[in-house]
Amino acid sequence: MADDTVDAPPPQGLKANAISFLDALVIGLNATSPAYSLAAVIGPVVALVAIYAPGVMLASFVPMLLIASAFYYLNRVDQDCGTTFSWVTRAMGPWAGWLGGWAIAMTGVLVVGSLADVAVSFALLAFGLDSWVDNEVVRQVLTVVLILVMTGMCVIGTELSARVQNVLILLQVVFLLIFVVVALYKAYAGTSAFDSIEPKFDWMNPFGAGGASLTSGLLLGVFIYWGWESAVNLNEETENSASAPGKAAVWSTIVLLVTYLSVAFAVVAYAGTAYLADNADEEEFIFALLAGQVMGGWDWIVLLAVSTSALASTQTTIIPASRTALSMARRHALPTHFARIHPRFRTPDVSTWWVAGIAIAWYLVIRQISENALFDSLTALSLLIAFYYALTGLACAVYYRRHLTESFHNFLLIGAGPLIGAGLLAWLLVESIGDMADPANSYSGVSWFGLGPPLVIGIAISIVGVVIMVVWRLMSPPFWSERPSVADPDLVHGKES
Repeated sequence: MADDTVDAPPPQGLKANAISFLDALVIGLNATSPAYSLAAVIGPVVALVAIYAPGVMLASFVPMLLIASAFYYLNRVDQDCGTTFSWVTRAMGPWAGWLGGWAIAMTGVLVVGSLADVAVSFALLAFGLDSWVDNEVVRQVLTVVLILVMTGMCVIGTELSARVQNVLILLQVVFLLIFVVVALYKAYAGTSAFDSIEPKFDWMNPFGAGGASLTSGLLLGVFIYWGWESAVNLNEETENSASAPGKAAVWSTIVLLVTYLSVAFAVVAYAGTAYLADNADEEEFIFALLAGQVMGGWDWIVLLAVSTSALASTQTTIIPASRTALSMARRHALPTHFARIHPRFRTPDVSTWWVAGIAIAWYLVIRQISENALFDSLTALSLLIAFYYALTGLACAVYYRRHLTESFHNFLLIGAGPLIGAGLLAWLLVESIGDMADPANSYSGVSWFGLGPPLVIGIAISIVGVVIMVVWRLMSPPFWSERPSVADPDLVHGKES
């Protein structure tokens, strides 16, 4: 008898139920790169607010939790891997949706190279290969190779990515916990090599340092939480796709808060505010400076914590950008070849490799300018992140607008909360633009067209996005005929299909 299944077409769409809630939670955590993010901002935040750094990190958590609520409720009605792109299009129309999708895709392009560079650098430091870190050719070649390897894992399958992420988060958490315990022990025992300070609950007061310092600190603090929504970008591939990805996003922000507060208390208590402020310009290498003092001959533990953090985030940051491109292509908002799904692995292979290729090109070009230019491009991230987070919060309230007065729950969690989060992020976006306009506030310290390089990069990316959007509108009209809609009452009242 002939086998009727021989000529059957391959399954369509991404692989359903490929990962669990726990896998999604881990991917959301790793996407934020906790150890790397902490290392990058702890010095600058302490320079601004001194002992109140934990308080600033607590205050920064508030808009993230409010926007996570928007992600949860929008995911309930639309399990589309394009998340912000799809949801904003549904609630506010194709023009706003396209710009939200563009912002997500570009964040991946800007940050992947830097994350891989940090992963390589700290791994080399952990193994005593300091001279390799100083060799630009070796460092850049290894960075490109790492991006290609992690991209390959993303293409081979979501299950493989999840397994790798589970290992990396375990290593990262263990390494950070060891560092926190040892640092706090030495601070209390008075054996720190620096002017240690005994931790106090008052450090949790975000207003302790005053208004101007708080504003600047929040600009740094908010963005250490960025990346948790990667869990939601995997909604089409997660078990219980209507609820689990959104819950994973909310819980990841809570776990991050606990992690950040623990490490912030430990670092400030052990090193004191003066040392951290004096070395604020070291960025992510502040942990490299402290590792030897805190851990002695075991300093490689801290170095590997940062390395595994950046390594994990290199992989997970590719996910939102590639799946957003896939979603946009499926709706004819981008060329259809970006919607190709690998017939065997059932992952968006074309969009994934495109994201990696553009990210590598960006990294190599910007690195030739200077290392500071690379940091400036990362600073420009804040504009894109604040924009699409705020847009998502606004879309949630707009989409559910007819149901916000039906209950206090709806008003608070679906309307007021996301709107407040969007408002806070819009305020931070305006503040960021003001700060970035001054060249003196950039890492390079130079002027591009009379403005700071980060602002120029952010404006350039926005202009390129608008140009591509208009050109594609003329070339492919179908997507642009979509009209906004409102929430189905059944979904609002919990009757999920």
